[in-house]
Amino acid sequence: MLLMGADEAGKGPVIGSMFVAGLVIDEERFFDLAALGVKDSKMLSPAKREALARKITTIATDQYILEVRAEVIDELRLVMTMNDIMVRSFSQVVGRLHADRAILDAADVNAERFARAVRYHSKTSMDLIAEHKADQRHHVVSAASILAKVRRDQSMRELESEMHCKIGSGYPHDRDTIAFLSEWVRENNDLPPCARHSWTTAQRIKASFI
Repeated sequence: MLLMGADEAGKGPVIGSMFVAGLVIDEERFFDLAALGVKDSKMLSPAKREALARKITTIATDQYILEVRAEVIDELRLVMTMNDIMVRSFSQVVGRLHADRAILDAADVNAERFARAVRYHSKTSMDLIAEHKADQRHHVVSAASILAKVRRDQSMRELESEMHCKIGSGYPHDRDTIAFLSEWVRENNDLPPCARHSWTTAQRIKASFI
C-alpha cells in the first residue's frame, strides 16, 4: 500500500511564499519514518529538520512541493478566500501524486469539508481524509510538514541573500520582519515585492508612512 501525507508551511507570514508538500511512502517504509524520529516540523530545530528532510527524500516513493508566491496569494485573494487558496493548493499537490490513501493536515476549521473540497478539485480517486493536527498524529504527514518547512526556510534565506538585508522569519510577530518592512516602506514609499500586500500587517505598516 502507498500512503500519501500533505501539509503546508507559510500560510500566515506577511513575507514570502507558502509551500505545500506531498510525500508518498510505501507501507514497507512506514517504520523507517518513525525510526528517523520524524515529528511535527514545529517541534524540531532548523538543523534537525534539514537533516531529516534529506533522509526522508531517500525513502520516499514520490514527492512534490508546490510554491505559492506572495504576489500570487495577493492576486488570488481578490477573487477567493484564503481557505479557497488552501484547497486549490492542496488539490494541485494531491493531483500530482498517486497513492492508495492520502492524509492531509486540514487547513479549514471543518476538516471533512476541506477533504471534500480537495477531493473534488483534485479529481483524485484516492481514499482521502483530512485531520486537524495530522502532522502530530501521522508520521507521513509529519514528514511532509518537514519538507514544506525546510523549503520555506530556504526560500527566506534566499530572499535575504537577494535583498542583502535581514528579513527574519517573515511572520508578523517577528521584530526583524516588521523592522525590515518599516524600513523598506520608509525608503521606497511602497511594500517590497516579497510582501503579501493584502495582509493587514502590511497594509498597516504602509499606511503609517503615508
